[in-house]
Amino acid sequence: MNRSERHLRLVTETIAAVNSTLDLGELFELIAAKVASALEADACFVYLYDERADELVLRACVGSTVDAMTRTPKMRPGEGITGVAAAERAPVMIARAAHLDPRFKYFPNLHEEQYESILAVPILAKERLEGALNVRTIEPREFDEAEIDLLMAIAGQVAQAIENAKLYEHAQQRVAELEALARISEAVSESLYLEESLEAIVKTTMDAVQATGAQIILADGQTIWPEGKGGAYMVRTPLRWKGRQIGELVCERETPFTEAERTLLTSIAHHAAVALEHGRAVMRGVLAQEIHHRVKNNLQTVASMLRLQARSEGADPRRALEDSANRILAIAAVHEVLTERREDDVDLGELIDRLRRMIVQGLGAGKHVEARVETVSLAGSRATALALVFSELLQNALEHGGDDVRIELSRSNGRAVLSVSDNGIGVGEAKPGTGLSIVEALVRDELKGTLALGDDDGLRAEVTFPL
Repeated sequence: MNRSERHLRLVTETIAAVNSTLDLGELFELIAAKVASALEADACFVYLYDERADELVLRACVGSTVDAMTRTPKMRPGEGITGVAAAERAPVMIARAAHLDPRFKYFPNLHEEQYESILAVPILAKERLEGALNVRTIEPREFDEAEIDLLMAIAGQVAQAIENAKLYEHAQQRVAELEALARISEAVSESLYLEESLEAIVKTTMDAVQATGAQIILADGQTIWPEGKGGAYMVRTPLRWKGRQIGELVCERETPFTEAERTLLTSIAHHAAVALEHGRAVMRGVLAQEIHHRVKNNLQTVASMLRLQARSEGADPRRALEDSANRILAIAAVHEVLTERREDDVDLGELIDRLRRMIVQGLGAGKHVEARVETVSLAGSRATALALVFSELLQNALEHGGDDVRIELSRSNGRAVLSVSDNGIGVGEAKPGTGLSIVEALVRDELKGTLALGDDDGLRAEVTFPL
């Protein structure tokens, strides 16, 4: 086969290769082999231009190998003979002793010093640099104009392949971005729980930009859903809602983020802001519903106690009103604790201490009241009943008992024990009244527990109920 036929076949096979694959690594290896064969060169090196790093990176070589476990050869446009061809957008040919040329860049792991001649050409796509390639021979060689034109034509075909691969990669990236945003939108719209939405956002974000770590930081500095670990590079994207910043989406990884990835993170941050506000709105609605429910139940309790008080024979109207006021204050204390802590459970020790101070201030003149309480948590829905029970027992001890009153609260084996005792009259002399009826009903029906009255150098009332 003569030289013209070899050159024609090279062009034909290059066009076929460019149209057959979008894998640049596979294409470069194929082109390097075919160019070296058609031009009867001893080696061919293909470099791809990394625009972000402004570097030419070796992607394929035939006739030489890069030493294992060493860094990939790289050069900036203008460095080395091939870099000069790339920077000047023109071929560079040296017939002999190329390694002695002042422009030569030495790579100790590439062993190019064995070659005498070099022909380097840029890979251009409409004057935009996409890479460079060169052919080398061990013996001195003068490449003629036809060979230079041929290598430039091959470089043009390679440039087209790079463009196609970039377009394909960009399309694939857009598909991945749209899929990520679709998953986030689905999580935000379907979940009624803020935690689930934010978890999905953080994990999808990490997958979308190959981050090593991600988290959402609220405006108050609270960090929620931290995932993974930190990296050398970080992007902080604000979460904005109606013109104000309500948090940040933070992503980290070991490599820089591209502009396209930063744009994607901005879109994800918008979804995260929507999820936050959506979740907060849902929680506000749930909280309002729960508050309405509790207020309704407590008003019904007050109404029932008032009816019971009204049916009592010989009841003192003034006394009945005072008792009712104290019961309403006991219910208010439960709501106050729930509002301050913003939790569903109530610390009974804190609640009892608050009620004790309130009741002793009104009825405890001259009395010595001692309290020993443990930390015991109880659901808010049952805390109201416990507050009413304690108020009735403590009022009774202060009004009808001795000068010393003891309050105890403890827990054991999943049960709580509340006792109020005094050194006054014993159980035998105590007269049952409306207050005791209320206590018995609340302990039995609301707390699902038991009430025991006994003598302990006076009257001791003990309430035991499951937690």
